[in-house]
Amino acid sequence: MTQIETEVLIVGAGLTGATAAVALARHGIDTMMVSRSAWVAGSPRAHITNQRTMEVLRSLGLEEASRAVATPGELMANLPMMTSLAGLEFGRMWTWGNDPARAGEYAAASPGTGCDLPQNRVEPILVGEAMRRGVEVRFHTSFIALEQDAEGVTTTLHDALTDTEITVRSRYVIGADGGRSAVAEALGLPMSGTDGLSPALNVHVRADLSRYVADRPGSIFWVLQPGREGAMGNAIVRMVRPWTEWMIGFAYLDERMADGDLAQIEAEVRGLIGDDTIDIEILDTFAWRINNVVAEEYRDARVLCAGDAVHRHPPTSGLGGNTCVQDAFNLAWKLAAVLRWGAGDALLDTFTAERQPVGRVVVDRSIASWRHNPEVVRSLGIDPTAPAAERQAAFEVLFEDSDAGERRRAAFQAAKRARDYSYHAHGTEMNHHYASSAVIDDGTPPVDDGRDPELHFQMSSRPGSRIPHAWVGLRGRTVSTLDLCGAERFTLLARARGAAWLTAAEEVSRDLGVPIAALRIGAGGEVADLYGRWGELAEIGETGALLVRPDQHVGWRIARLSEDPRAALDEAMRAILSIDFGEAARLG
Repeated sequence: MTQIETEVLIVGAGLTGATAAVALARHGIDTMMVSRSAWVAGSPRAHITNQRTMEVLRSLGLEEASRAVATPGELMANLPMMTSLAGLEFGRMWTWGNDPARAGEYAAASPGTGCDLPQNRVEPILVGEAMRRGVEVRFHTSFIALEQDAEGVTTTLHDALTDTEITVRSRYVIGADGGRSAVAEALGLPMSGTDGLSPALNVHVRADLSRYVADRPGSIFWVLQPGREGAMGNAIVRMVRPWTEWMIGFAYLDERMADGDLAQIEAEVRGLIGDDTIDIEILDTFAWRINNVVAEEYRDARVLCAGDAVHRHPPTSGLGGNTCVQDAFNLAWKLAAVLRWGAGDALLDTFTAERQPVGRVVVDRSIASWRHNPEVVRSLGIDPTAPAAERQAAFEVLFEDSDAGERRRAAFQAAKRARDYSYHAHGTEMNHHYASSAVIDDGTPPVDDGRDPELHFQMSSRPGSRIPHAWVGLRGRTVSTLDLCGAERFTLLARARGAAWLTAAEEVSRDLGVPIAALRIGAGGEVADLYGRWGELAEIGETGALLVRPDQHVGWRIARLSEDPRAALDEAMRAILSIDFGEAARLG
């Protein structure tokens, strides 16, 4: 039996595992990543990539490479509703920040924009970067079992290529092995919710549909066919590559068709397109299940699970892949802090404290959006269980010059507006306000600007919040305040009269052995407040400071200069990192 030693073993090489591998490697952590698969995701799967995830990729130096293989946000602008791609369009919605009434909010929130970045295009970038930085990556390698002790974890793996077992000894293990996580199962992590709520069937298709979609670009097209004999036609046609590659999600076909007659599947696809002259190629079929599950705990001693291993939900609202990447970004710096900076073991408990509530919100939002789909059908007066002729007659009321038609149109419009919670839930995507021992509460109330926190991002410097974005000037370049905050260090951001904080940061960084960059933003500082916006968003006086963690969340805020800035900063750093002044025992 081969035995390998490493600091962190990652089981799973998908979005969660590969992001964690890159982030750990950037910290100089010896990391090994394994996957039971032969390579990265073989299908597009997750694709909607929101602003926060693009900020993470930007911080890891991978934004440019990711955008090069993504579809830009402006080509995701619409969600047309139609009886077929070639048929009647009976409604349309703005999506993913493209509503002109909302676009300014998105632009003000972040240095980047969302995009359509399929999982099978971004995973090779992440895995390649991890390998470039020295991560040992093994595919065809399955998890079998693990045992923990006071010093580390012994994990048994199976190498399918050589049919041999491998033993890996590591300080920590990350379980990032997806929705059927063997690691989470081995730990017996407590889960709440329900598996297998409903079957689903996806069909991956190549077909040039430019003539029907190029003038109404979008990432999702909804096809509803009330008059279809048998089960009502109801499908999502999802763009994978404009406008020639698609993933079609059938809501009315039995999952057993995944292994069925391709000619029958092709006929169903043609029925959605509505033009038999279009050449189509069925690339693959995928049967899956709708789940509603979140783990109550993400950690068991030296093993931490993340991504789909701990939150499982339908793809509605486009939150799944984003949450995986963001879980990894939160976890990686904490492991690095324990392994390199002398942080206490309690810092790792904050992974559950901070990310489990996000997982719960994401699962709840995704399930609510999935359950709202039938509400839109009902707003059209359609009973999906009724005979085809009855369904079609109900649908045609939408176009009547009558009181009934007016009521039907009003109900349909209201149902569409409610879909903003699926396609413009900017707050759900960005309002991740952490509360844990790695955040020092300053006693200010939670942010409440009077707007719906699911729909609207509430930017704030309150501890626990992602640092506000503002455009500033650094050495002749215009950059975001997020660009000032590196993923491998803490950053202390002071204002114009905060020179004393720079000295304090240098001294505390030296004493603790933890990298802290310090900058003044404003008149006379190292960074120019180009538009004066930072002075408004920082929510501190000109002698105050913000301490930003490596994941770009504010860990500590002080409104004005303290009598002893060095002592104040030292106390804040020790609290965030769970460093006991008395050097109490810890696992790390």
